Amino acid sequence: MLLNILPFAARDFAVDLGTANTVVFAPGRGIVVDEPSIVAINTQSDKTEAVGHEAHAMLGRTPANITTIRPLRDGVIADFEAAERLLSHLIRKAQGSVTWRRTRLVIGIPSSITQVERRAVVDSAYRAKASEVHLVEEPMAAAIGAGLPITEATGSMVVDIGGGTTDIAVISLGGMVYTSAIRTAGNHMDDAIISFMRRRHGLLIGERTAEDVKIRLGSACDGEPVRDMEVRGRCMREGRPRIVEVTEPEVRDALAEPLRAIVGAVKNALECVPPEIAADIYEQGLVLTGGGALLTRLDERLRQETGVPVRVADDPLTSVVKGAGRMLDDTALLRRVAWVA
Repeated sequence: MLLNILPFAARDFAVDLGTANTVVFAPGRGIVVDEPSIVAINTQSDKTEAVGHEAHAMLGRTPANITTIRPLRDGVIADFEAAERLLSHLIRKAQGSVTWRRTRLVIGIPSSITQVERRAVVDSAYRAKASEVHLVEEPMAAAIGAGLPITEATGSMVVDIGGGTTDIAVISLGGMVYTSAIRTAGNHMDDAIISFMRRRHGLLIGERTAEDVKIRLGSACDGEPVRDMEVRGRCMREGRPRIVEVTEPEVRDALAEPLRAIVGAVKNALECVPPEIAADIYEQGLVLTGGGALLTRLDERLRQETGVPVRVADDPLTSVVKGAGRMLDDTALLRRVAWVA
């Protein structure tokens, strides 16, 4: 195990390699990179035109010779070459002007991925010039990042709603008592909004617009005040630009199916855990992490449907990477919970 001799140098990193965003944490410096998991590639020259925020700004606006790629789909690598370009660029950005021949990475991964998919993550990391790679399941990292007492003899439950997957875990004594994952999460909510706008309003919208609608109007149950906004897109019937007024209840209808799947997965988890741990969860509650945890009144919806106290982590977007970052400074914890490549 490498010693962290220079804690403020860009040597060791924790990475939350997410479907929607990739976040990099450096010991002593905190979050050093937080960018969309998107790569723009020139198909004629095979050159990387942009990564992260710059590539995200190109979505739906690229010429024929430039394509924007999301290397990860449903929490796993779908495009190995693009994933390597993404990791290499973001690690170089995190290192800044200081580069090391040996870089240790702790990478958060969905709990449901196969051995083949794990190996794909590791291979991409090594091709991105990492010298040592550890994989940790995202719900475990999220629980650590959220401050849950994972090493104690008490049950802790975390629901990590990312871009591609929703991971659910019940943890006790440093191990997973129960874990499950469904491939329904933030991106599927965006897709549901796109389908709804096409079906209800005859309006074609892109990924960026759908995400904006979700952030501004998305909610999991009724509440006040009722919000609305103008949505711009292309009219399917006339083929010209058009603006329609959309309300919060409409968007809630659009999100009904993905929300039903997430709530159902949480209920199923509560039904599967041992009685003593179930009692711990009903007393202490469950914690929501990931970008999906920010959906308005999702905690209230889960509380109503399960009867369990629910709280949103203090910083749900960075819980996974902060938990992975803690392992860089805690060798015993890293050995206990990580999968060493």
